[in-house]
Amino acid sequence: MIQLLAPDGTRTPHDEFDAVLDGSAGGGGDDDLQAPERLRGYYRDMVMIRAADLEATSLQRQGQLGLWASALGQEAAQIGAGHASRAHDYLVPTYREHGVAWARGIEPWRLLEMFRGISHGGWDPAELRTHPYMIVLGSQAPHAVGYAMGLQRDGLVGTGDRDTDTAVLALFGDGASSEGEVAESFTFAASFQVPTVFYTQNNQWAISVPTAVQSRVPLAQRSRGWGIPSVRVDGNDVLAVMGAVRSALDAARAGEGPRFIEAVTYRMAAHTTSDDASRYRPGAEEQEWAEKDPILRLRRHLEQLGEIDEDYVKRCDEEGHDLAMQLHHHIHGMEDPDPVMIFDHVYAEPHPVVDAERAQYLEYAAQFEDEETAR
Repeated sequence: MIQLLAPDGTRTPHDEFDAVLDGSAGGGGDDDLQAPERLRGYYRDMVMIRAADLEATSLQRQGQLGLWASALGQEAAQIGAGHASRAHDYLVPTYREHGVAWARGIEPWRLLEMFRGISHGGWDPAELRTHPYMIVLGSQAPHAVGYAMGLQRDGLVGTGDRDTDTAVLALFGDGASSEGEVAESFTFAASFQVPTVFYTQNNQWAISVPTAVQSRVPLAQRSRGWGIPSVRVDGNDVLAVMGAVRSALDAARAGEGPRFIEAVTYRMAAHTTSDDASRYRPGAEEQEWAEKDPILRLRRHLEQLGEIDEDYVKRCDEEGHDLAMQLHHHIHGMEDPDPVMIFDHVYAEPHPVVDAERAQYLEYAAQFEDEETAR
């Protein structure tokens, strides 16, 4: 497992990833992704998304959300992956990628819309180059591979033009990696050498099933039977994640085929707010992983560099609290959408069957309006 930042913040050099992070790989031309101001930015991002995550959990307990899938503890695995992608790459997330969404410019309240049941996604996938959250386990993989095959046919892979060559990042958990859709996606991706990077956040538990039961070998080895190169990184290390994802996406974009990354992290909260992790997860394990907290790790590294102080830490905490309060007030002010909107985005173009169903619904709804008027 590749690790650049130890839990105590100590930095270990890594020739390949360091070249990617400082922008010297591939002929250079990139910003330094590990410059102090960037590191402070990643720290703030992780603090902000954790604050939003905790508030969303509270809101669900208050009955304001139907469900919430927490990403607590996985902030580095997500902020690192989100910032490692280039603006024109296409990302296909699961239902827990709140940090990835934040890195792609998606406001947290957009996520709450879906978990409240008033939106199917809340953002424009074409504009933000991020697919709506995928709830069905493993479904991200074939979607991502299909999109990547389209990129090949559009001539947007391996041309050498960094502004147009595009890759797809498919994000899913360790549990989803056992689904047949992922295996089938490996087959298509390897056969056609599509520009897809498969990215698994191994948070140790697929609901109540530990990773050790799912696989007798590290998950990173699963893709190698298809001839897909893979790497295993410390998912609580934002720099290792960023180096692995940026390197894999660059290779895929250049026409070198798919890649697979296993980011080893930990789900500090329950699987979702309908789960009770205390029934199957030992407290000693939780305490062990608490010492590997990704936010604390980056803070310790910045302290060693002399690039962070208490004022900055306090300011980030205050901003996180403000964001949480904004979410609290926003969700209480959310109005239910007009039910007829469900017919508006079924297809990209008008469709006669959908038009007929819309008309039928409107006729049905009008009956109740007529009865109310008659009273």
